[in-house]
Amino acid sequence: MLSKLSLRRETQNSSIGGSADIEVTTVSDAGVMIDGPWPIVGEDRPAAEVEALMRDNLLPEKRFQPGFTPTFVNTGRELILFDAGNGPDGFVPRPAGGRLVESMKQAGLTPEQVDVVALTHCHPDHMGGLVEGGKPVFPNARYAVGAEEHAFWSRDERMSAAEGGNELASAKMFRRNVAPFAERTTFLKPGQEVASGVTALAAFGHTPGHLAYHLESGGRRLLLWGDCAHHEVASLARPEWSAFFDMDKQQGAATRKRIYDMAATERLPVVGYHTSFPSAGYVERAGEAYRWLPLTYQLNL
Repeated sequence: MLSKLSLRRETQNSSIGGSADIEVTTVSDAGVMIDGPWPIVGEDRPAAEVEALMRDNLLPEKRFQPGFTPTFVNTGRELILFDAGNGPDGFVPRPAGGRLVESMKQAGLTPEQVDVVALTHCHPDHMGGLVEGGKPVFPNARYAVGAEEHAFWSRDERMSAAEGGNELASAKMFRRNVAPFAERTTFLKPGQEVASGVTALAAFGHTPGHLAYHLESGGRRLLLWGDCAHHEVASLARPEWSAFFDMDKQQGAATRKRIYDMAATERLPVVGYHTSFPSAGYVERAGEAYRWLPLTYQLNL
């Protein structure tokens, strides 16, 4: 599956516009129904409390279908891929996941066209698609990842994490899929540009160097927030709830509140990696919490 976002007033094509044409395409890397959202969201709360929130929002109480949504941004000069999906052995392995290259073909794109791969962080469902059969999937690309993120996963102590946990799985995959390309990698600090108009934002907590990305062209803006939400209802309605995969629970909650508040205040269109495909929408305040508004025709004018 794929979805092209239209962010220009002049036409209904998939561009962030003004004088510069930036085409934004989201693609689905996995389509799977899993248990949850508890404890993925709300691990510190009774399961019944999370289930009640789902019931109140007309959603299944114990099953949900997260998005796994890599995003392509064509600036006219470079084709940038944000996150690379699960690959053959990520969080959702094949055949349910690892569909990035297949989805690219539907969008008329080839791996050889990708100039930059920018990672929000180094979990298996974001970096799994970088390598296939021991070879880079995007042979002509340079890479961009948070400097703090790269340094964290490079340390030998990561390999001492508990067997069967996400930290050890991430550390092993990092060594296969990210570390070998250090000479082709830009190590980003918050505020640094990946390309013209594409800026890294600090979104720490989910991982130590987790980044979001802010895009701007011709006065139009877009926020890609990576894993700042694992469920478009539960995460936004209860940003203070602990997230199972956050490595720093307290910082993760603080980041969610800050990012949601920015998106709501500045009325930014957002691509959220784990929100329901096509994973694009807006955030509005709902009392002291927030609500996800899926994109409809707002960007077609």
